[in-house]
Amino acid sequence: METFNHKLNAYIDSWMGPRDQRVRGMLLLDNYPPTFALTVMYLLIVWMGPKYMKHRQPYSCRAVMVFYNLGLTLLSFYMFYELISAAWHGGYNFYCQNTHSAEEADIKIINVLWWYYFSKLIEFMDTFFFILRKNNHQITFLHLYHHASMLNIWWFVMNWIPCGHSYFGASLNSFIHVVMYSYYGLSAIPAIRPYLWWKKYITQLQLIQFFLTVTQTTLAVIWPCGFPMGWLYFQISYMFTLIILFMNFYIQTYKKKSGSQRKHPQNSSLLSTNGHANGTPSTDFTAPKKLRVD
Repeated sequence: METFNHKLNAYIDSWMGPRDQRVRGMLLLDNYPPTFALTVMYLLIVWMGPKYMKHRQPYSCRAVMVFYNLGLTLLSFYMFYELISAAWHGGYNFYCQNTHSAEEADIKIINVLWWYYFSKLIEFMDTFFFILRKNNHQITFLHLYHHASMLNIWWFVMNWIPCGHSYFGASLNSFIHVVMYSYYGLSAIPAIRPYLWWKKYITQLQLIQFFLTVTQTTLAVIWPCGFPMGWLYFQISYMFTLIILFMNFYIQTYKKKSGSQRKHPQNSSLLSTNGHANGTPSTDFTAPKKLRVD
C-alpha cells in the first residue's frame, strides 16, 4: 500500500506541481486514496441503502437529527467566524490574496479549512438520513454531485491552495450552512416546524453565494496576485455547474409549484397541508416533494 501511495503521490505531484508542505501530517491529507475510497463507499451506500430499506419500516432518526444538525450549525458558525476573523486581522486583500503573504493568518486559515474539508465527510450523513427515513426522492443528481465532488475537490484545495483566496467561498458556504442546518435541526422538532418560514430563502441564499464567489474569483483573474490562475478558472467553472443545477432545482420546486397553486388553489392548499406527517413525507405521490439541497 505504501508503494502504491508513493507512486500515486508522485504522479499527482507531477501533474499538479509541488504541494503546500504546511498541511503535511494533517488527517487524510497526505494521500488521496482514503478520500477517494470514502467517496466510493458513500456512493455504494447510496446504491445499496434503498434496496436494504425497501421492505423495512422507515426510521424516525428525530433525536439523532436534532443533535446532528445542531452540531453542524455550531461547526459552521465556528468556521465562518474564524475564517472572517483571520482574513480581517491578517489584512487579506478582498480582490486577490496569495497563499504565502500573511504567515500567521495563513496558518490559522489552513487549520480552519481542514475542518471545512472534514465537514464535507460528515455531511455524507445527510444522505444516509434520507435512506434510513426512506426519503429516496430527495437523493437527486444535484444532491449526490454536490456531496461527492466537494470532499474530493477540497482534498486537492487543501494540498495546493489551503489558504489565501480559498477562504472566501468556504466562508460564505459556512454562513449558508448555519442558516440551513439550523433550519433542518429545528424542523426535526414537530412543535416548531409550523413556525419555520425560511426554507425557500435558503436556496436563494445559496444562489447568491455562488454568484458572489464567481465575482470574487473573477476579480483575482483581473487583478492577479500570484494565486494559481488554473485554480481560479476551475472554481469559476465549478460554480457555474452549481448555479445551473440549483437554479433548475429552484424553478422546479418553487416557481412551478406556485404556478400550480394559482391554477388550483384548493387542491394545492390541501396537498401542502397533507403532504407531510410527523416529519416524514407522505407516500402519496400526488403530494409535492420538497427536496433538500446542500
